[in-house]
Amino acid sequence: MIQGHQTWVFESKPVIASSAAVGGPFEAKGPLAGDFDKLHDDIWLGQDSYEKAEKKLLEEACETAIHKVGKKKEDIQFFLSGDLMNQIISSSFAARTLGAPYLGLFGACSSAMEGLALASLIIDSGFGDNVIAAASSHNAAAEKQFRYPTEYGGQKPPTAQWTVTGAGAGLLTRQGEGPRVTSATIGRVIDMGLSDPFNMGGAMAPAAVDTIEAHFRDLNRASSYYDIIATGDLGRVGHHIAADLLADHGIKIKNKILTDCGILIYKKEQPVMAGGSGCGCSATVTYGHFLNRMKKGELKKILIVATGALMSPLSYQQKESIPCIAHAVSIEM
Repeated sequence: MIQGHQTWVFESKPVIASSAAVGGPFEAKGPLAGDFDKLHDDIWLGQDSYEKAEKKLLEEACETAIHKVGKKKEDIQFFLSGDLMNQIISSSFAARTLGAPYLGLFGACSSAMEGLALASLIIDSGFGDNVIAAASSHNAAAEKQFRYPTEYGGQKPPTAQWTVTGAGAGLLTRQGEGPRVTSATIGRVIDMGLSDPFNMGGAMAPAAVDTIEAHFRDLNRASSYYDIIATGDLGRVGHHIAADLLADHGIKIKNKILTDCGILIYKKEQPVMAGGSGCGCSATVTYGHFLNRMKKGELKKILIVATGALMSPLSYQQKESIPCIAHAVSIEM
């Protein structure tokens, strides 16, 4: 049911029966390597293009999540997925392999939680019993499309971020054991006029703050309710901006609670500038690291606020600013 202005509360509390995270060689060197189900030592993944490599990442994440609970592809009733490629080809071509009824999503890097929110809505409304929500990104594919091919060797400023090569998937069911999705706050498009594609964290931070505020307002909930509140991929620059904005708006969240997936996924000494980004950022950290911690009993309640910049190379060439969005999903054990 709807509560407040933009928050869904799921009465049946859909279960994340299984999840999987697959990553590339750079992610294998990060602090969360142990939370991935599979890590590749080659960004090509044996394919002849980066786009095909990303599709394979997504296929592997979905197949792993399915196999973990002893199910088959035929058991999946709906597949919801999104990515950064033009016409979300990674998701659509992976859907071809999976063979399940498919809903393609584009929320940029917010797609992971957009998918989880909608998958939970399908389960909660009784329109499905086995639904997969997934998202993916690939560093080299995203660089080629949105900035410069990596072979170009272009310099980047400290505000830039490193697109995660990875895919995450969660299999939601009506009944079973595992973390449960209790609510989701659907974000609004926020545009503060920023147009620098190398400062995505700064552009997306206000959208994250707007959604977090809406979540607390709609549910009449304090930040202390959660063990972790993690934004998707604001990186170090956007994370600090978001924390300052929240404090300015009277929402004080302890440092140990407010974090960011783009900060967690890489070590400080890795050359990632401000941190990680991409659809695969919040997807792998959530479906890998955070859910593993919940299953170990380390976390009871988490809020994942995936952020996305709704731009394209064409809109940038037309000198448009960067409209942004954030979707928040509450997961409880």
